[in-house]
Amino acid sequence: MSRTRPLIAALLFALACGDDDAGSPDMAAASDLGPPPPPTRIGPDAREARVTLPNDYDPEASYPVVMLLHGYGATGLVQGAYFGIPRLARELGFIAIIPDGTADSDGNQFWNATDVCCTLDPSAPDDVAYLSALIDEALATYAADPDRVTLIGHSNGGFMAYRMACDASETIAGLVSLAGATWNDPAECGDPAEPVSVLQIHGTADDTIRYEGGDFRTGTHPSARESVQRFAERSGCAGTWMDRDPIDFVTTVDGAETKVEVQSTGCAVGTDYQLWTVEGGGHIPSLAEGAIQTALEWLLAQ
Repeated sequence: MSRTRPLIAALLFALACGDDDAGSPDMAAASDLGPPPPPTRIGPDAREARVTLPNDYDPEASYPVVMLLHGYGATGLVQGAYFGIPRLARELGFIAIIPDGTADSDGNQFWNATDVCCTLDPSAPDDVAYLSALIDEALATYAADPDRVTLIGHSNGGFMAYRMACDASETIAGLVSLAGATWNDPAECGDPAEPVSVLQIHGTADDTIRYEGGDFRTGTHPSARESVQRFAERSGCAGTWMDRDPIDFVTTVDGAETKVEVQSTGCAVGTDYQLWTVEGGGHIPSLAEGAIQTALEWLLAQ
């Protein structure tokens, strides 16, 4: 995140796959025989967000919504290609919203998430308000289920997902954070109105946002476990972490290298809290086949 050029270079390879919202059946030109297709962009003219709909999109149905939040220095297009979100939205049957942050004084796109990541400018925008407005517009525009609005973010996008769970919990059912973290000071999160399910995915070899917590930019961030544990406690969870079968999340480590831990005892009905520890995983992991789909399947169950 602090090394913008390497981050962008590591993600741009995915664009060669051409995995954007072009060519989707639901984006076909309107005909004289039916209503025009749903829009592929929402939001204000200056900050439009891309939208991808399921292949079998039915305006009379009700679909979950997944908002993708890119990492520092990346873009929604790059992050979407890296995770394969447009393709998965079409195949798995959810509405994907892919917005962009704004450029800081160094020209890098960012989210105004926490004091640690990644605001450099005093005049940083209110991204909670911006993302909340996008959600409201999506609910008014598409066949979207207001009870199944979720977030998936990488790095700075993970920080922003946690910020939304603090400040706009009434609109968010769950979040996935890859290599992100919440506020270091729990008081900064306030008192969220509703419990939010959390899946934190983090590599033990991440030397940017460290698994065990540490300093970054202008402050300190909590560990991966502490980030998800706080939301579990707010949900009333009182049990210990329980192991599940490990999974293969990255290609750089052989076998099922990712330890899966779950905390659900005593938690609010319908909530779930998981920590996926990627042994040897870095900040921008080389994703194993099906890795993001597995995370999304957890998210779509919330």
